[in-house]
Amino acid sequence: MQLPKGSTNCITDVGGVLVGHVTLYEKLNEQDTVCTGVTAILPHAGNIFSNKIRAASSVINGYGKTAGLVQVEELGLLESPIMLTNTLSVGSVWQGTLQYMLNENKEIGDSTSSLNIVVGECNDSYLNSIRLQSVKAEHAIQAIESANSKPVEEGAVGAGKGMVCFGYKGGIGTASRLAEAYTVGCLVLSNFGKRDDALFADLGSSVKLDTPDGSIMMVIATDAPLYDRQLKRLAKRCAAGLGRTGSHIDNGSGDIAIAFSTANTYDHNATVELESMSFIRDDHPIMNKLFQAVIEVTEEAVISSLKNAETTEGRSGRLVEKAPLR
Repeated sequence: MQLPKGSTNCITDVGGVLVGHVTLYEKLNEQDTVCTGVTAILPHAGNIFSNKIRAASSVINGYGKTAGLVQVEELGLLESPIMLTNTLSVGSVWQGTLQYMLNENKEIGDSTSSLNIVVGECNDSYLNSIRLQSVKAEHAIQAIESANSKPVEEGAVGAGKGMVCFGYKGGIGTASRLAEAYTVGCLVLSNFGKRDDALFADLGSSVKLDTPDGSIMMVIATDAPLYDRQLKRLAKRCAAGLGRTGSHIDNGSGDIAIAFSTANTYDHNATVELESMSFIRDDHPIMNKLFQAVIEVTEEAVISSLKNAETTEGRSGRLVEKAPLR
């Protein structure tokens, strides 16, 4: 039996989580079209560097160009927004996020240590003239500053503007579930699969788009009190949800999940020797419901990214249609 959905069926159903988009679309000439953007996921509205959160990642297939996951894996903490964009714009989005965080935290690089920024990507070069590198540092700042707790705009928006999923227009999708007292939300950037791979609907296979193997970024948020090892267990379950849609997790696909908990923030400025926190026991039945929730929201977020996208024309006159889904 499927778990109940959150009030808006979005990742922002997890209290405190904010999402912002900057969408770039301009047809420059017959060949070139800017069709891309940036999406920012903030775990809370406060100072993320000063009040870090527990986090972990799972690299299901590592054909990706993310930034910042090495330190997340080592320390189990997230201290920046999670930023999503296209493959060749990781650097500019990282730079813009850095500038935003430096403006917010005068001590970084001075009286305290450096900063770990997390950026994920998918390749939107089928529709977007990616070589133009149209995403600039200021677009990352705009995405962060526009982040809010409203129901998330989905489909061909933000980082999802130029993405293609199962041969149709993909992009940003989100969903949420209630696991007893806790909420689990997911936001995906979908950019993978062929039409005849889909398990959730007959999408037809008459049109063959010459797209790369594709990728997906999956971001899981929860208010359940979990620490980083447990969050990695949640992140791993994204693979099961992805498999339900029909993904083969192809050789050239970057399939990466990041999971974080908004409970038990970590005070950067604390000087105590010992830390304490409460967390759910691994063998408590609620853990299985959290796993189930992750699988369900990952699957639904992918499908939602297709349902909410619109037919989009990109570079060289390429047209990617809206999926025939209701």
